[in-house]
Amino acid sequence: MKRSSSLGLPWWVLVFGGLGVIVLLLPIAGLVSRLEPGRVPELLFSESALVALRLSLLTALVTTVLCVLLGVPLALVLARARFPGRRLVRTLVLLPLVLPPVVGGIALLHTFGRTGLVGEGLEVLGIRIAFSTVAVVLAQTFVALPFMVLTVEGALRAEDAKYERAATGLGAGPSTVFLTVTLPVIRPALVSGTVLCFARALGEFGATIAFAGSLQGVTRTLPLEIYLQRETDPAGAVALSLLLVVIAVVIVAVAYRPKRDRTR
Repeated sequence: MKRSSSLGLPWWVLVFGGLGVIVLLLPIAGLVSRLEPGRVPELLFSESALVALRLSLLTALVTTVLCVLLGVPLALVLARARFPGRRLVRTLVLLPLVLPPVVGGIALLHTFGRTGLVGEGLEVLGIRIAFSTVAVVLAQTFVALPFMVLTVEGALRAEDAKYERAATGLGAGPSTVFLTVTLPVIRPALVSGTVLCFARALGEFGATIAFAGSLQGVTRTLPLEIYLQRETDPAGAVALSLLLVVIAVVIVAVAYRPKRDRTR
């Protein structure tokens, strides 16, 4: 007779599951062990840290708005529309999920940089995007947008379109159906996607440093500030890292609430 746990799971599932938890939590414990509690207020409220945090929150909020405005319609097209090459379009849209972020940053640089595909024309007009706050938003949008598309498209595919068809049959226009039927149905996924986009934008590093650089007050977000302090002030890097960990815990708790809590 096979041994099983009181939870109805094989013992080896619990063992490997526990090892997975250890692998994920042990580095956080190591980070906490290096924290200097007496210096936390000084480190978190230093001018450079506050400037970086403010810039991170501002750019992450702008990026999240862009992800909602662009990602929801794109997810709707991929989930509901039928057209040649749809699979290829979906693959390209989700590509930033598997690309190293620094590759995305280099791609953006060769697109919007001074001699880039689009940037060269913008330079003639006196518009410079690379190494600016706009570049930070573009880099964050590039890596965060697929999260919104993936989350919302999955929700749309899981839901039957019968309510939308019924509303259309009653004479409602496409925009009315989208705003009054589709959006309420996918609201939990929309909330999760929005939170995930904000989290991904807040933690973005590779694409930002490659495309926007590290200029204090302009492009130096909190992850870049942590990277710089790692060499000059390790204690400051630890304190700021734990700040991002706390923010991430809150975001994950909001994005992945149990279904019964969302319904309530």
